[in-house]
Amino acid sequence: MKAWGGRFEKPTDEFVEQFTASLPFDWRLFRVDVAGSIAHARMLGATGIITTEEAGEVEAGLQRIREQIESGRFEFDVADEDIHMAIERVLTEAIGAAGSKLHTARSRNDQVALDLRMYMKEEIVNCAGLVVALQETLLSVAAENRDAVMPGYTHLQRAQPVLVAHHILAYVQMLARDFVRLVQCFAAADVMPLGSAALAGTGFPIDRQMVADELGFERTGDNSMDSVSDRDFVLDFLGAASTIMVHLSRLCEEIVVWSSSEFGFVALDDAYTTGSSIMPQKKNPDVAELVRGKAGRVFGDLAAVQTMLKGLPLAYNRDLQEDKESVFDALDTVKDCLVAVAGMVGTMTIDADATEAAAGGFAAATDLADFLVEKGVAFRDAHEVVGKIVLDCEKTGKALDELSAQRLAEFHEAFSAGAPALGARDVIARHDSEGGTAPERVAEQFEAAAEQVASAREWLDERG
Repeated sequence: MKAWGGRFEKPTDEFVEQFTASLPFDWRLFRVDVAGSIAHARMLGATGIITTEEAGEVEAGLQRIREQIESGRFEFDVADEDIHMAIERVLTEAIGAAGSKLHTARSRNDQVALDLRMYMKEEIVNCAGLVVALQETLLSVAAENRDAVMPGYTHLQRAQPVLVAHHILAYVQMLARDFVRLVQCFAAADVMPLGSAALAGTGFPIDRQMVADELGFERTGDNSMDSVSDRDFVLDFLGAASTIMVHLSRLCEEIVVWSSSEFGFVALDDAYTTGSSIMPQKKNPDVAELVRGKAGRVFGDLAAVQTMLKGLPLAYNRDLQEDKESVFDALDTVKDCLVAVAGMVGTMTIDADATEAAAGGFAAATDLADFLVEKGVAFRDAHEVVGKIVLDCEKTGKALDELSAQRLAEFHEAFSAGAPALGARDVIARHDSEGGTAPERVAEQFEAAAEQVASAREWLDERG
């Protein structure tokens, strides 16, 4: 007999029962469902809606059920539809009438919203911890290669020389923004919906703040209709997760390129690569490629929930059941990818000789133009002069730093008194504007990143 079956004369069609059930995937909410139900039972007992003895029976029964599920002794039945009704059924079978009173002043609508918010708060903290762990790995790699030089790129063409650490710290900054977004997601989820009942609240003298305090919520929802139908916090997380995957995918794309023979900047550890079934020499960056590919599925999870929500009238609709598989998939994917990338990056080796060799050529062209500007030449004129110098070098097979001041003076008289040092390290040292690649500026970036990570760790520690 269904919990809602009183007004029905026919049983649910077997296919419909399978089609509508969420138990095959929402079972993972069991811990938060039990915690939420215990808090609800305690509140019912404290307010006299049920007796304190009944509340105690319910709590003890729920704790036993949690232990049964954790140990694998709980028998799930798809006829229960979802984890909420599965737990309630077994509870009532175990303790009798007291179990059937647990749902007083509560609907599955606000119960589902509560469980999802509690679950996401926990998982957002877990994701944030993995983001910080990857930041720490990147900081370690950057510190180990603090003095290494590489070409910076635009349009995947060599542009200007930079420190390898400067390049890696750019990803630390991306992840810092990801952390901020996750903190905002946590705040969005930190609103307690229980007490909204189906949509209109309840006539029982409930104490919502008591439940919120026990479950660790910052506040309670202000509008019962919004509380049961709001999934903005889901969209917020899926949006943040998508941006994390964008950043991971960009990093992985660079690692794929850098690990190729054409670049040879990094060597990936055997533990994070695979071989070819036909070509014995291959060492493929499959972890990086898979992370890059998995970005698309997280984007799809966001699009799926946005599309599901866009046409829903207030308040609760069964469509909202479709949020969970997308949330669970995105959570699992993002966490796995963060772990995979941290392991891959933490074990790869950077070939500093190869990166520095690639930083020569014409990467100092902008500095040569800037030198002319300092001598009073308009930048556009200086740009044209240096462009002609580069063209000549291409024809003669020379690099810029191989040209003498006398040769440069043939292109502009301002070079007659000398020319700037054009080695990659000389160029890097001159780029000392705030946020630039000069060593002292990169040292500041290290310090700022360390402070951000320490602050993030404090936030994580406060939430267990």
